[in-house]
Amino acid sequence: MSGPQSASAAPIESKAQLVDYLAAGSKPPEDWRIGTEHEKFAFRQSDLKPLPFDGPDGIRAVLEGLAGCGWERVEENGNLIALIRDKASVTLEPGGQVELSGAPLRSIHETCAEVADHLAQVKRVGEQLGIGMIGLGFQPKWRRQDIPWMPKGRYKIMRDYMPKRGSLGLDMMTRTCTVQVNLDFASEADMVKKFRASLALQPVATALFANSPFTEGRPNGFQSLRSHIWTDTDPDRTGDLPFVFEDGFGFERYVDYLLDVPMYFVYRDGRYIDAAGHSFRAFLKGELAVYPGHLPTLNDWADHLTTAFPEVRLKKYLEMRGADGGPWSRLCALPALWVGLLYDGTALDAAWDLVKDWTTAERAALRRDVPRLGLATPFRGGTVRDVALQVLAIARGGLASRAATDAIGGTEEGFLNELQRIADSGETQASEMLRRYEAEWGGSVDPVFTAYAY
Repeated sequence: MSGPQSASAAPIESKAQLVDYLAAGSKPPEDWRIGTEHEKFAFRQSDLKPLPFDGPDGIRAVLEGLAGCGWERVEENGNLIALIRDKASVTLEPGGQVELSGAPLRSIHETCAEVADHLAQVKRVGEQLGIGMIGLGFQPKWRRQDIPWMPKGRYKIMRDYMPKRGSLGLDMMTRTCTVQVNLDFASEADMVKKFRASLALQPVATALFANSPFTEGRPNGFQSLRSHIWTDTDPDRTGDLPFVFEDGFGFERYVDYLLDVPMYFVYRDGRYIDAAGHSFRAFLKGELAVYPGHLPTLNDWADHLTTAFPEVRLKKYLEMRGADGGPWSRLCALPALWVGLLYDGTALDAAWDLVKDWTTAERAALRRDVPRLGLATPFRGGTVRDVALQVLAIARGGLASRAATDAIGGTEEGFLNELQRIADSGETQASEMLRRYEAEWGGSVDPVFTAYAY
């Protein structure tokens, strides 16, 4: 082996390498890209049940069908668990949710075209197998024990560990779906500003994208149950990270946080070594009890970065993690919102000005209350809806400044129209579905699977 691969596989010799790993994500604005990820529930159209891995209409069959659309297969212990093509991938969440991790692209037009192409492939394969897919924040009908688990080594470790740290971690793994966008930064200072603005505003995105009001066939009292579930998953690795707003925050402070997040696993020679609850700091000293005498590599560090689940996550880019999964239009609206806020200097300044005097207590209250109350959450004499309208105006201005057009001259601002409609009316998809549940669906959630399927 040579080049970056051997460097990634070499033992880590100092904490500075961990800091440098994050800092290496810095890039000039002309190289900034947009990476959109979304998860969706697959279901059997005949009875709406979630899919097992095996069988003629199982998840493996879905992946086999997609593989025929030009994707390269990824297997683990003989099981087809993922597909890759260029810099994009199709992967499986623990309960069989199908995720597209999109390639890093230049514009919302490109990322939306990527989503459309993927959903067309999924629909084509699904029609052959009698399978549908739907974007919601939480599984509306089936119980946790009704959800089949996917055969991935890391998920078994997490499944055993999660109940030790919170009561809803297994629900997070098997019954939730999200849409997120991954965005770049120019420098440490730029990262800090983007991290702070986006972390403070994450509850606004949660409210706009709220789409999980049902549990096991009945209203659950939440606009975004998915968001609430993260508050009782694992306090060591979730939350709104108050230290991000403290003086001196930067790459090193985030590394310190990650070193305090307990490990899940070490991946060696195609197998997962269960290190759940153990310390990466011990690993750095060669004192990891389940793998003694071995030092971590940068590959291990990259894996460890994926085991923290705050509302905004730092890798070599920033991940916006506050939104429920949703219909096709909102898979394009989510990157449009954050690109508009964070990729234009004037918009980023305005976004930071909006939130910079919010207190730790106010941010915590939004994180706590928005999952239940959504846009109606009280805030500073008004509601989160009032803030959302300001945020959308800022984002629209940021997209206008980018002036990124498609082949026929269309701008990126139109991708915000769906969110504008929600903010103007105050009716989220969660509210809309609750209204239809009472008025036209006769108290059944089954119509959700046809009304909102891709």
